[in-house]
Amino acid sequence: MLKALLFDLDGTLADTDPLHLLAWREALAPFGIQVDQAFYHKRISGRLNPDIVRDLLGLEGEEAQSLIRAKEARFRELAQDLRPMPGLLELLEEAQARGLTWGVVTNAPKENAWHVLRALGLNPPLLVLAEEVGRGKPDPLPYRVALKRLGLLPHEALAFEDSPSGVKSAVGAGIPTYALLTGHEGEGLLEAGARGVLQDFRKATELL
Repeated sequence: MLKALLFDLDGTLADTDPLHLLAWREALAPFGIQVDQAFYHKRISGRLNPDIVRDLLGLEGEEAQSLIRAKEARFRELAQDLRPMPGLLELLEEAQARGLTWGVVTNAPKENAWHVLRALGLNPPLLVLAEEVGRGKPDPLPYRVALKRLGLLPHEALAFEDSPSGVKSAVGAGIPTYALLTGHEGEGLLEAGARGVLQDFRKATELL
């Protein structure tokens, strides 16, 4: 019996990827790295910031953190007029009517996560931050922590993601997962383990 809906944040609750792409483009330009959409999806999307900076620039420690703080501050400047993904609010209303709880499981830094949630007018009963549990997606730990905090078995939850990394994380925790086509091709999302793909949430109530 379904008891909870679990959502990724960026690219799932709202289409924030274009803003992250722009912020990363500005942050990496001084290093001679050009960030187009293909590069963003292959090297950045769905990954933890420290891993991104280490992989692309070989930076760690305070130098890496300084770059990350600047990039995320720029993202928050850009993310002032966010709108929920079409159908999301209706899905949450239907879930509440059916007695389901919901939560957000994200690799986003804490300050960013709350910025986006406040901008969307959302206050999830559960928020699991990868930076606080010790490992990020595609590791299944963030979703396992979500299940533990809710006291649920994997089949009692349904996850929504938008990147192969996120899908692998949720599926790795045993949770049935659907993926939104906000940034990645359906083929890669299905290969990662998604049960199906969605343009947005307007037909998602059919999954409950």
